[in-house]
Amino acid sequence: MSKKQFLKMVILGDSGVGKTTLLQQYVTQKATGNSKPTIGADFQKKEVMVDNQQVNLQIWDTAGQEKFQSLGYAFYRGADSCALVFDITNHKSFENLAMWKKGFIENASPGDVNTYPFVVIGNKLDKEVNRQVTSQEARQWCKDNGDIPYYETSALENISVDSAFLEMAKTALKRGTQNALFSLPESIGGAGGAIKLNNFEDRGGAGAKGGAGKKKKNGTCC
Repeated sequence: MSKKQFLKMVILGDSGVGKTTLLQQYVTQKATGNSKPTIGADFQKKEVMVDNQQVNLQIWDTAGQEKFQSLGYAFYRGADSCALVFDITNHKSFENLAMWKKGFIENASPGDVNTYPFVVIGNKLDKEVNRQVTSQEARQWCKDNGDIPYYETSALENISVDSAFLEMAKTALKRGTQNALFSLPESIGGAGGAIKLNNFEDRGGAGAKGGAGKKKKNGTCC
């Protein structure tokens, strides 16, 4: 087996699109659906196998509320892949994808933006009846922005969540980006230690329990 890889991922999108719930579902196979808004940034870790290669993922969940967005910019740097998340029942959150993509590029300085491994996630597929953004519209946006891979997910019902994160890992490895994973403090100063870094694995919490969750349904990527 080849040397273990470390990848840093960042999840961006408006407040309420389900970024934290997506991360909960992926790491713990459990999603409460009543997560509090993230202030600044938060991260969790997961070890996975990608194409017979052991990979340690460090996944950052950033603030979606405008008043907290600037606190998350510092965590964009060094990211090997980025998920742009919107709520399929909220067209405004889809319209704001361009803003999130631009903000990431400006603050992360990822080099060649044309080859950078973005993934777009249309979340809340469990609320299909209230859909405001069609799959065709989302896929067209992805095509116009460099043929970005697109996934529709339900964080609550665990639909295509694993597939979306696996795509992020695969595209990052394919691009050949390898960043060292630095040790991080428990909190960050400047706001009275208010920005808490929640390392699920270090707490020995639900990440090790492997809750069954709901049965995964097959999803598709364009």
